[in-house]
Amino acid sequence: MNPGVLFVITTDPRTSPRPAEAIRIAAGVGAWRKAAVTIYLRDAAVLALSEFPDELADGHNFTRYLPLVGESGGVLCAQRGAPWLREIGRAPVAFREIDDEELATLALENHYLIRF
Repeated sequence: MNPGVLFVITTDPRTSPRPAEAIRIAAGVGAWRKAAVTIYLRDAAVLALSEFPDELADGHNFTRYLPLVGESGGVLCAQRGAPWLREIGRAPVAFREIDDEELATLALENHYLIRF
């Protein structure tokens, strides 16, 4: 079984390019199919799932790489109840909302945790 890598992204993509870079890295790691990738978006980072990501810092990376995460078997998760979820419109990729307890379980199930 491949090791699991959990990317926890909390930085605001409206003001920082770090979330877009994290998505790009996660897509690259997942493309190898040597690790199971899970991305968790928290707080303002859920805006990465926006219908119009070009308005975000390095938004083209969200358009280009988020679909690749799912195509390589990766899982996208977002903070359940995050107020910014109402602002994303129609998300271009499938994701599931999880609470803090489910996040804790994900952290325990993965071999590596990378935070942006």
